Amino acid sequence: MFTNPTAEASRSLLIDLPHWFAAHQRNLPMRAQGVSDWGTLVFEIMSQQTPISRVQPIWLEWMERWPTPADLATASSADIIVAWANLGYPSRALRLKACAAAIVEKHDGEVPLTMKELTLLPGVGTYTASALLAFRHGIRVPVLDTNVRRVLVRFLDGREFPPHTTPSKAETMRADALLPEDGHRAAEVSLSLMEFGALVCTQLSPSCDECTISNNCAWALAGFPKNEKRPTPQPYVGTDRQARGRIMKALRTAHFEGTDGLTKRRVLDVARIDGGDRYQPTRVYRALLKDGMIVYNEDTKRVTLPR
Repeated sequence: MFTNPTAEASRSLLIDLPHWFAAHQRNLPMRAQGVSDWGTLVFEIMSQQTPISRVQPIWLEWMERWPTPADLATASSADIIVAWANLGYPSRALRLKACAAAIVEKHDGEVPLTMKELTLLPGVGTYTASALLAFRHGIRVPVLDTNVRRVLVRFLDGREFPPHTTPSKAETMRADALLPEDGHRAAEVSLSLMEFGALVCTQLSPSCDECTISNNCAWALAGFPKNEKRPTPQPYVGTDRQARGRIMKALRTAHFEGTDGLTKRRVLDVARIDGGDRYQPTRVYRALLKDGMIVYNEDTKRVTLPR
């Protein structure tokens, strides 16, 4: 159930929050006026499930090395994975390369600017497309990331967390109805909500005493009721994800140092971790091969990053 805002609540979201944003927004190079559509697309994909503090230095390096889709499309997969560094989920790096290739092949190297064309690109979903269209071009479209969803659900519905599913049609329609008619003002509201969720109305430690809109917040007025189902950090130690990360780090290091990869035995040894089962190294190794994240050369008997 998604509640439509009262007149007072609308004023808080459409006027008070943008005023707060003007005074408190972070000075991020990814938001600078001169950033290209490609730069924005790369940033939005990098920042999925990754803190902006980790994204910023790597994004700056990528924009210097590969400022256009054509530049990334012709880069080696190994160089791209190494440059992805510690952002996590490195399959996103290869999807970005595939995205760049599709832009070059199908759109003459220019990022398309319709929702349909954008969401047909590899690795680009509704949120990423919406963020590009709204923030870079002032197109009126709701932008619903986890921060925006959390602020709206708390402020309007009195619930601590939004649904764990992707935004429903009802949630998207409510967000759309809330926005001003002018596309640039709508983008400002969405960006204000996003920044407010990132800095004040955070997931587990919201700064409610610093909240500029708490007087009209349904969650605050209800006494901050807790959700029965609490979000729990995704486990990492001992998981296949940790084992995958160890293999990828070892191969990134080998590539950076100019060595010809690692033996399969060495790769399996790297993947052995405390808490993992005996089959984990082989399982993870095969999964990385299947995903195209690593390559085994039958001639050299070495495992490398894809070329």
